[in-house]
Amino acid sequence: MADGARDSFRRFSGAWAALAALVVALALSIAMLPHLERLFVDEVRERNEAALRLAVEGLSGTLSRFEAFPALIAERPALAELLEAPEDEALRVRVSAQFSEDTRALGASDVYLMDRTGLTIAASSYLKDRSFVGRSFDYRPYFADAVKGGLGRFFALGTTSRERGYYYAAPVLRGDEVLGVVAVKFTVEEFEAAWQGGENDLLVSDLDNIVFMSNRPDWHFRTLQPLDREARARIERDRQYPLERLEPLDHVTSFRWGGEVIDIAGAPSPFLVSRLPIPEAGWQVHVLTPVAPALAQARVALVAVLLALLVLAMVGLVIRQRRLRLLDRIETQRTQQDVLERRVAERTGDLNEANQQLTLEVQERRATETRLKTTQQELIQAGKLAALGQMSAALSHEFNQPLAAIKSYSDNAATFLERGRLPETGENLQRISRLVDRMAEISQHLRSFARRPKDQTGPVPLAAALDDALALVDMRLRQQNAVVARDIPEGEVWVTGGRVRLVQVIVNLLTNALDAMTGMTDPRIEISLSQDASDAVLRVRDHGPGLAGDAMGQAFDPFFTTKDPGKGLGLGLSISYNIVRDFDGRLEVANHPEGGAVFTLSLPRAQSVQEAV
Repeated sequence: MADGARDSFRRFSGAWAALAALVVALALSIAMLPHLERLFVDEVRERNEAALRLAVEGLSGTLSRFEAFPALIAERPALAELLEAPEDEALRVRVSAQFSEDTRALGASDVYLMDRTGLTIAASSYLKDRSFVGRSFDYRPYFADAVKGGLGRFFALGTTSRERGYYYAAPVLRGDEVLGVVAVKFTVEEFEAAWQGGENDLLVSDLDNIVFMSNRPDWHFRTLQPLDREARARIERDRQYPLERLEPLDHVTSFRWGGEVIDIAGAPSPFLVSRLPIPEAGWQVHVLTPVAPALAQARVALVAVLLALLVLAMVGLVIRQRRLRLLDRIETQRTQQDVLERRVAERTGDLNEANQQLTLEVQERRATETRLKTTQQELIQAGKLAALGQMSAALSHEFNQPLAAIKSYSDNAATFLERGRLPETGENLQRISRLVDRMAEISQHLRSFARRPKDQTGPVPLAAALDDALALVDMRLRQQNAVVARDIPEGEVWVTGGRVRLVQVIVNLLTNALDAMTGMTDPRIEISLSQDASDAVLRVRDHGPGLAGDAMGQAFDPFFTTKDPGKGLGLGLSISYNIVRDFDGRLEVANHPEGGAVFTLSLPRAQSVQEAV
């Protein structure tokens, strides 16, 4: 009963600890939420102000760029001439065409010339259906300011083009007399297009708090404050905006999260507002950013903190429970020591038996590896003997010719000796000696090729190994009338390997090339040798039919051959591939673009020129 009561107390104490941690976490979340919201909103405010500065700098730069253009254009003599002779149609067309060039060069919307009455007599839009020519703009404030000799500026919706734009105007002077007015207009759609797609909404209002620019078309010509009668009368007189669209923007402004916030009817989220003026134009630029994403980030961060606290509490509870269980295990261990010792003894016996079984398996694996290595060596030796068998006919012919010659020369020498013709006898004996040397050389090559190589690898002269291989296949080369073209650099090239096995690889490549050209009238083998800082590369190319797609992938597989049945076992390339791999080299095959197959043998260069065993 005592143990049961203790376990019950522990369970209830753990539950109360978890509940207390949950209560503390909830209290902390309630206290931290306003601070987290303020933190994330402050980050939004910083981005807001950065976007605002960029927008103001862009607008101010454009205003400054266009401000000087009307005065510069007004200085052209042709404008004064046209104002003094407005009936000169050729001059009118020339001035209008020049205005059209100006719009393209300046990036403006329109350039046009008005006389003192406000009548447009030349315009860049002279070829358009809705041309400014013949229209009067005397009601525009920019015209009134410019005709008095000053710089006119005004923002309005074009009555002809129906495009919103900013107007600059300057007088055309003859001495001190004002002959007319030049106006330059640029539109604002380019700015609004640049503002599209961002996280912010931008709007620009004038002195009457009318929104005339925004990336939200539904906000165009909305008022931020009610218009008085005087302002409406002025807008109607100047034809600045369409009066029927001047409706209030339904919004409420408040101060929250350390800044100004505006709630707009129909918007899914309140907006954080930042403002900057452009005094020279009388504009106010507003950047509005939804607060909802920042508040959502604050709540996500709060949930993360809450989860972290809960995890810490659970970790503490788990650690406490584990500590209690550990104490229980220690107490239980004392009473079960004998049982554990008996089980350890039983498991130790099982382990010893398993170790013995594992030792037997290791011994069997080593024996298998030894047999595999022996089999591989036997397979290599069998490959060489198979190559010798393929060359047996040629070897028989190679030995029969010298033997027949020796028989003939010896018979002649005996005859000459009987007749006392000693000079002819000596000459025949010298010929017999040279033929014996030739047969000894062939026999030496065959013995070197047929003997079992040692396992050690070391520096091997690659060019010398190539010469040995060519000597071994010389008889078959002559049988097939094959031409060998060699591109071998001067000096020896030393590689890491075993000389006998390397000669076997090269012999296999040469005989494979000859097999590929069986039946050809002019067989040709091209051999090249090159080297770089790390590898030496030997390439053997035949002029046969090359390898098909399937054969290319299986060229080095054991027992794969494209020869007719009985003409080969398909082991030569497989043996060569494994020998080269033992030398840490590579053996590859590819078809030459001009026909035939190219076998590439790459071996690591040796660090010294010591002869390999």
